[in-house]
Amino acid sequence: MKAEALIIDKNKFNINLKFYFILKYLLKANLSDKDIKNIISIYSLYKGLLLKKALLAKLDNLCGVSKGGLKKKAFLGDILDLFEIDLDSELFIFGLKLIFIKPLLLQEAKTRDLLDTSLLPTLNPLSLAYDKITLFSPYSTRVSGALLSLIFFDKLENNDTVFISSDTTDFLKQLSKEAIKLKEVGVEPNQIFMLMFSESINQSIISDSGSNYEDRILSVLTAIGIDENTISKTHDKNDSSTEFDFFFEIEGRTYGIGAKRTLRERYKQFIKTAQMTTIDVMIEITLGIDLTEEKVKAIRKHNVFLFVADEIYQSFDYLQTIKGVYSSKDLTLEILKKLSNI
Repeated sequence: MKAEALIIDKNKFNINLKFYFILKYLLKANLSDKDIKNIISIYSLYKGLLLKKALLAKLDNLCGVSKGGLKKKAFLGDILDLFEIDLDSELFIFGLKLIFIKPLLLQEAKTRDLLDTSLLPTLNPLSLAYDKITLFSPYSTRVSGALLSLIFFDKLENNDTVFISSDTTDFLKQLSKEAIKLKEVGVEPNQIFMLMFSESINQSIISDSGSNYEDRILSVLTAIGIDENTISKTHDKNDSSTEFDFFFEIEGRTYGIGAKRTLRERYKQFIKTAQMTTIDVMIEITLGIDLTEEKVKAIRKHNVFLFVADEIYQSFDYLQTIKGVYSSKDLTLEILKKLSNI
């Protein structure tokens, strides 16, 4: 059976492409709330293509002559150049209102991540629970944003405007009417807004996955009493292929720590170095999610100590019975001192 070809109606494609361009350039223009209200006030007097003529005549007054004003004028001018039919002015005003309400949705999207992040002070920095929150942090905001956008437009298209606050009801009722009208001519407000909205989310959140694993270990080391100024990152003197993420001394004894969320095959490098290094204590700190009993025994056979997330440590009997393997909760100054005598 021959698969049916996927065809996008040319007119529908063109109107949604134009709508996306309008949203993108409105975003680039970085309009203030006052700018948006001024433009909507002009729209109340000039509809359709008359709006284009009116705005072009007023751009200098609207934008001013500052560097930022000239930028606004350029982007607005590029949008107005697109106007060919009366519908274009409706796309423009609808997009303008979405830009106005975008910060509210963006803040709502960030709230989910903030709720999760607020739990971090109650968790051990080297626990799986802590790691999961920091790992998912940037994605949490993106997913929340996507779902909120879906809910928002679903409500608009169903004329349901009682969902934010009573003060915005009239504004949302008008937005709902415009969304329904534009949907009838082929505009897909949710999908096109989401393209722009997701880009805004990406720019507004930290690009990495929460706090770095090494940073968290450093916070633990300093919290137990090791002066951060005495901790360095260095290569082993006898095996330059191995780098210690943390190197320091306690009471004249040297400590080299490797820090990796997962070990994979990297533990073999530490085993090789352990056979030639002059460092007194070698330690691997890891979450432990990819550890096997064979790996642990191989690591301990060469007198490399192992610290793993407490959730993993408590889940496997062999971790608790093999000498020299510790829960991350046991990463204390007392234990570190004890290791130099084992």
